[in-house]
Amino acid sequence: MPNDIAPASEADTGTDYEIRTEEALRDLIGHPSGLAAKKSLPKLDKYCRDFIALSPFLCIGTMSGDGRADVSPRGDPAGFVQVLDDNTIAIPDRPGNHRLDTMSNILANPSVGLIFMIPGFEDTLRINGRATLTRDPAILDRAVIKNKRPEIAIRIQVEEAFLHCAKALKRSRLWEADAQVDRSVMPSLARIILNQTSEGEAIDEATVKTADERLEESYRKHLY
Repeated sequence: MPNDIAPASEADTGTDYEIRTEEALRDLIGHPSGLAAKKSLPKLDKYCRDFIALSPFLCIGTMSGDGRADVSPRGDPAGFVQVLDDNTIAIPDRPGNHRLDTMSNILANPSVGLIFMIPGFEDTLRINGRATLTRDPAILDRAVIKNKRPEIAIRIQVEEAFLHCAKALKRSRLWEADAQVDRSVMPSLARIILNQTSEGEAIDEATVKTADERLEESYRKHLY
């Protein structure tokens, strides 16, 4: 068996057939060709700008200084991400849970990756670059919603941008009406978190009801 594929082991079956090198991966899957190999751009073009203008939602991937990865969602009315120039975008930060995972990671490691989505589009836009945190009033003043001005924004220097094909969303049927899942098939978010943090203690219904109400109140009053 080649050295770049882990051998089977009775003691550690979790690493059976593990791919260890890019060479082994390429031998198995192959290399990009045609448009897939050419589509990566070093800056935003008209189509990237138009996609960002229509997008109300993105996910941003970051990594801490010690290599711990994280992905966080960001959402606002379509066009909330500001295109400052062909190589720079800015994402306003809205009130959250104060964990600050994304921004703490950026301070330790500025490399970021983003995926933009548009409801109804099965294509996505991917952007990779380097991020900084800014309190630039010119950026923050343009991000006011419901008279609430964000305290900070994530400014990203674009290093790579490309449109991603629709295969993942087609396979997932993400936007198709008959694929939508009724939220009631799982407990409420508040109940789940209470159960996850209870350390086995019973959670009474009054506590769950209060937590649900507080979460809904937070949605009503503190989105901005």
